[in-house]
Amino acid sequence: MLFNSYIFIFVLLPVSLAGYFLLNRAKFSRPAMAWLCLMSLVFYGWVTPLYLPVICVSIAANYALASAMTLTKHKKAAFAAALAVNLGVLFFYKYYDFFIGNVNRVLKTDLVLLRLLLPLGISFFTFQQLSYVIDVYKGSAPRYKFLDYAAFILFFPQLVAGPICLHSEIIPQFEDAKLKRFNFANFAPGLLAFALGLAKKTLIADQLGAIANLGFAAPDALNTAGALVSMFCYTLQIYFDFSGYSDMATGISLMFNIRQPQNFDSPYRSLTILEFWKRWHMTLTRFFTAYVYFPLGGSRKGTLRTYLNVMAVFVISGFWHGAGWTFILWGFLHGIFSVVTRIFRKTFEERIHPAFNWLLTFGFVNAAWVLFRSESLQSALTFFRRLSALDFAGGIPDALTDVGVFAGQPQIVVLIAIALCVFASVQLKNTNERLANFRPKVSAAISAVILLVLSVLSISGGVSTFLYWNF
Repeated sequence: MLFNSYIFIFVLLPVSLAGYFLLNRAKFSRPAMAWLCLMSLVFYGWVTPLYLPVICVSIAANYALASAMTLTKHKKAAFAAALAVNLGVLFFYKYYDFFIGNVNRVLKTDLVLLRLLLPLGISFFTFQQLSYVIDVYKGSAPRYKFLDYAAFILFFPQLVAGPICLHSEIIPQFEDAKLKRFNFANFAPGLLAFALGLAKKTLIADQLGAIANLGFAAPDALNTAGALVSMFCYTLQIYFDFSGYSDMATGISLMFNIRQPQNFDSPYRSLTILEFWKRWHMTLTRFFTAYVYFPLGGSRKGTLRTYLNVMAVFVISGFWHGAGWTFILWGFLHGIFSVVTRIFRKTFEERIHPAFNWLLTFGFVNAAWVLFRSESLQSALTFFRRLSALDFAGGIPDALTDVGVFAGQPQIVVLIAIALCVFASVQLKNTNERLANFRPKVSAAISAVILLVLSVLSISGGVSTFLYWNF
């Protein structure tokens, strides 16, 4: 089920909230947690019930193995089994066809591809469970009640696209009696965050995405002007799509009196690629830092080893995003640029004007998104050739911009929209900054209602998935 769908906005969300708080008000705290788990399973299995057993078995297996680590003498064996289960399931569903396809190409074999539909959010709930079993193994996580653990994994505001939460951030909130009562002081900013996120998704990301989809579907038909517009539209689409999802997840969680870790902090403001990764998908960066970078040695084993560890993290991050060479190369290039930035950090910070640093970082991020979005390396190379051809004859192809809200409009409208969106992503307050100083006001309520109405009306033409739900 999608956050930006009628069934979620008008049925599942209000029913979930009402059931959760009414049960807690009647002092049925355990049934309330069970209700939250049930609603999350409905949310998860609404479109494809086939994969409900996958997440249920995954939760049960991880809880059992984590319990075995604390209750038996076979701690290492249980931990090894937990790693094998999580990584094995992830490999089977997400990477099996990629590896077999490459084996077939290299060895000229004809092994059968499974062509399995990727279970929704498998990368996210697998990493969240990995963080828990690793912490249990290290002795830094307690053994929770099964229902609390299940709710921690299933909680639908973060189930399918993050943030990747730690048990210590969420489960204590579920157990706090003060947070089991409806609280307007949390509901009001939660509703505003949800409205802002829904507007970002439906009014901005989906509109610019329609142009990006056309451009990346046929890069060989683009001139340089068309390639530039397609690239910028995708850069802004993925920004407002992920930012919108993050806002909605934050807002829904607040309605339940649960505060999630921040996952998105205006990354296009970044002056270096190092800063970018402190602002983009912050909980994923945190996961790789804690569970990959530090175990590899971090920066404790010399300069060369540090750079190799950085490269390893970024290549794994690219592969986490998708089973394809475009994603691996995308991660590799981010790793290279991060290492170069570390080497010349003083130069970037002290000798280069911040405006140039921003242009360099934003330009690199744009170019890297081309790889991320392209269907294949060949398609990406074609796109880059169009970008570098300096072919501006005829301006932007009419077919590229005659879509969605831009249909029938002068092309200057598209360029103004792109410029305004870049300005908004860099200069305007983000949602977390707005919530930090939130005070219930009539103007805020009116703004939220207007955004909700416009957004709901805009989805009447169809509901699109969030980009990060594909990972």
